[in-house]
Amino acid sequence: MRKVSFPCMGTSYIPFEKLLKAFGNDVIVPPRPTEETISYGTKYAPEFACYPFKIVLGTYVQVLEKGANTLVSSGGVGPCRAGLYTTLHEKILKDLGYEFEMITLEPPGRHLKDLIESIKKLINVKLSIKDYATIGRFVWKELVLLDKIEKLSHKVRPLEVKKGETTQTYKKCVGMIAKAEKYSELVEIEHESERLFDLIEKKDYNPIKIGIVGEIYVLLEPASNLEIEEMLGDLGVYVERSMFLSGYTISNAVLDLFHIKGDRDAKKMAAPYFKEMCGGHGRESVGNSVIFAKRGFDGVIQLSPFTCIPEIVAKSILPKVCKEHGLGFLSINFDEQTGKEGLRTRLEAFVDLLEAKRERLEYVPTKSKIAKEVS
Repeated sequence: MRKVSFPCMGTSYIPFEKLLKAFGNDVIVPPRPTEETISYGTKYAPEFACYPFKIVLGTYVQVLEKGANTLVSSGGVGPCRAGLYTTLHEKILKDLGYEFEMITLEPPGRHLKDLIESIKKLINVKLSIKDYATIGRFVWKELVLLDKIEKLSHKVRPLEVKKGETTQTYKKCVGMIAKAEKYSELVEIEHESERLFDLIEKKDYNPIKIGIVGEIYVLLEPASNLEIEEMLGDLGVYVERSMFLSGYTISNAVLDLFHIKGDRDAKKMAAPYFKEMCGGHGRESVGNSVIFAKRGFDGVIQLSPFTCIPEIVAKSILPKVCKEHGLGFLSINFDEQTGKEGLRTRLEAFVDLLEAKRERLEYVPTKSKIAKEVS
């Protein structure tokens, strides 16, 4: 039997584990990235490699040591180096003496045949069309629900009266979803999750709103961004990410297969500043920043791995974009040297600036106020 594993990226391991098990595989769930993970990655990766490359490489070492004989990862297209990472990971790991098969899931819009062949390798039991429909329906609902409760946590955390209650509720909901075995259970869990978040005591408060854009891995994997969303929520900030895995899957798998531009709004908004594809999500970072501005957000934070070329290109454009649209802007690069306390200090200063700016904009002096100030 195949012993399959894959990179850790947020809570996506939950539906992916269910899918691979339903296909008849023995699954080794990747551990959440830790200092040990990063130490393996930095030890064996080329110095110029980006942070996600190192984390994923370290994860592969850990799961191979646990007995995995098949690794599954995604491919890519365009100038971004990520499309070549599985090939380089495979070479490094085999040079270290590990024996395994690397299966790369390429984007269906350009590599549909290759994608189908890769998926066939992972199906090790006989399944009917009804079985595929049941599995797909359950796994998709699980993925969408995980994204939904994460969005709920971002909405509630800045308003919570008792610090940490939102995070505890979120973890409880994730645990319930992970244990579900039937679609009907997920429906019940969805209602229960909404109820639990509603029960959290909240302040009557209009929080600073910050949109987060950037490279997909550091956006979706909390260990790679030092739990920045939770950190901002604890500072009383409403955070909204430009990307969630369910939406990304629809845009880059389903719609891309039929050549439908699912992210046309972001690309359209970026067009005046950024017309050409640069790989990765650089253009989308610019377009989504404009969208956040139009929705009344106070600021934008760009998250990117150190040396990420698409986000470096976007970073050269974003200050102008944010200035034109009245947004505060902060760019943060992550690598193995980034510290949590240093990050917290930068975020506190950024939030203070946004709050001061909001107070200036909201202050409209009347005649009585001017007379009082003059006297």
